[in-house]
Amino acid sequence: MNLKSKLSMFAVTLILGFTACNSEEIASTTNEANIETTNELAAQPVSSSLTAKIGNCSEVPGWASQNGNTTGGGSSAETTVTTYAQLKSAIENAAVKVIKVSGTITVTTRLSFQDQTGKTIYGANGAKLVSTNQTKDASGIINVKRCKNIIIRNLIFEGPGAYDTDGWDNAILDECTNVWVDHCEFRDGVDGNFDIKNKSDYISVTYSKFHYLKPPKAGGSGGTDDHRFSNLIGSSDGATGDRGKLRITFARCWWAPGCRERMPRVRFGKVHLVNNFFNSTVSNKCIAAGFEANLFVESNVFEGVKTPIDLMTGFTAVTATDNVFTSTTGNQAGSGTAFTPPYSIVKLNKTAVKADISANAGATLGGNVCGSF
Repeated sequence: MNLKSKLSMFAVTLILGFTACNSEEIASTTNEANIETTNELAAQPVSSSLTAKIGNCSEVPGWASQNGNTTGGGSSAETTVTTYAQLKSAIENAAVKVIKVSGTITVTTRLSFQDQTGKTIYGANGAKLVSTNQTKDASGIINVKRCKNIIIRNLIFEGPGAYDTDGWDNAILDECTNVWVDHCEFRDGVDGNFDIKNKSDYISVTYSKFHYLKPPKAGGSGGTDDHRFSNLIGSSDGATGDRGKLRITFARCWWAPGCRERMPRVRFGKVHLVNNFFNSTVSNKCIAAGFEANLFVESNVFEGVKTPIDLMTGFTAVTATDNVFTSTTGNQAGSGTAFTPPYSIVKLNKTAVKADISANAGATLGGNVCGSF
């Protein structure tokens, strides 16, 4: 075979090889090179043409990439659910590794997802889990407890609105390890939108949106008339089992209009907040550093909010660097030197954060596809 023919065959092989790769794998290679230089990228839109399942995607961003990585149910066979009974059965069945939620499902009794390893729950385009219950005992959508290696993505969690009855959040991670929550939307939770507590560890929350569309209900037994408090990390100062745990990344998330506090409020954890967008004009405070909190807050955008960073009593350290503050009031500064994340993560330039997150945070994908980073 002559040289020209060999070169032609090589070119065809190369093209076919790139075609076979999903775009996330190609992006991953590019991103690794960028990390070695500036570690910053301009905003890139999430493409609806990315169709590879999570099991074939590159490494998860943030803390969930540590401790052996997070893969969920990988490329296991899917079980599609369209009713509450089907969803409950699939969640409780440890043999079901990938659940596809289709349509709107009303959660009549809070879902209990316990003691399982290696599972993915994701939504088809527009999939929604809804609760209408505001009572103390029966509120909430899902409680995930003592689970490991879990992926939850592209789902809308919709509650009935904030009402301080000491009830349940839309979703809770309780004593869970290696969880990736990606491209989800949490809105109008009763006690909150999404809490992480009780020795949970190695968690990444990416491209997710937190907000409140419904007005708060006053007069609850908890005593707060406006409990639009979105995300609590660590349940109490006395939960000392959380020491050394609650390692969490919030990357490219949006605390949107309606959020009043806890964006998030942190105890104990080493929490990395990078490339997030905060623009709730009803805010009282955004990021709150509570007891023994260790926070690294970088390249976020705060717009029209009060107290972007609240330094509470007993925090360990807060590093705040390269953030944007537009029309804000209250504290913007950190105090002390926080931890250094043990992983590399691709960062947007701070000037690109608002547009990228506004367009892409929430359940904006076509399903269980690659393309976040």
